Amino acid sequence: MKILAIDTSNRPLSVAVMDDSHLLAQTTLTTHRKHAEFLMPVIEDLVKKSDLTPEDLQRVVVACGPGSYTGIRMAVTAAKTIAQTLGIELVMVSSLLTLALNIQQPDVLINPIFDGRNQNMFTGLYRNKNGRPETVIDDQHINLTDWLNLIKKYDQKILILGDTDSFKDDMKAALGDQLIIADQLAGIPNAALLGEYGMALKAVTNVDAVVPRYLRLTKAEADWKKLHPNEDTHDYVEKI
Repeated sequence: MKILAIDTSNRPLSVAVMDDSHLLAQTTLTTHRKHAEFLMPVIEDLVKKSDLTPEDLQRVVVACGPGSYTGIRMAVTAAKTIAQTLGIELVMVSSLLTLALNIQQPDVLINPIFDGRNQNMFTGLYRNKNGRPETVIDDQHINLTDWLNLIKKYDQKILILGDTDSFKDDMKAALGDQLIIADQLAGIPNAALLGEYGMALKAVTNVDAVVPRYLRLTKAEADWKKLHPNEDTHDYVEKI
């Protein structure tokens, strides 16, 4: 199966072209947030360097959020457009789980973190089972204090990775030697691992209905809700 994998959830941009689990070409950029400018040229370049045409692709795997509103919207929009234009399969994967794929240790709980500002985070808890991440606590947008209360009950080592700088001191104070802080490279998404993981997942049945996985209100929604506290916001912005 020829697979295109895309992750622009945050600052890094990572794109890979796979032939089943064999990596054909990959680009990862961490120096800018100009995903709108670089994403499609990177995709076109990698497909060409893989000696493929767009029509050879059979599946698109995309990290669909949470993360930067602009980043995940860009990736999901590009993935939907490619899937619809080429008539190929689309697979959605949590951006936090995508980061957890970087950790293969079987004896730790994996805690990927995206900074949600003001001591809030996008996070979830995973463990490796048969070489694949298994959810322990669902992805969510949560305050650091509340998150620590959730994870303190586990007696395994907890490895944090991603945007850890704003949280590691408080987490170390709360968890002590139970906490492991991954190195910086582990916090960069790897589109090849995303593509390999998405190879075995079920494709979405309705590409038109696919939306980014924000996990919290956008600023526009929050502002609108303040001005219309008694109105139903269900259809204001569709998301999962």
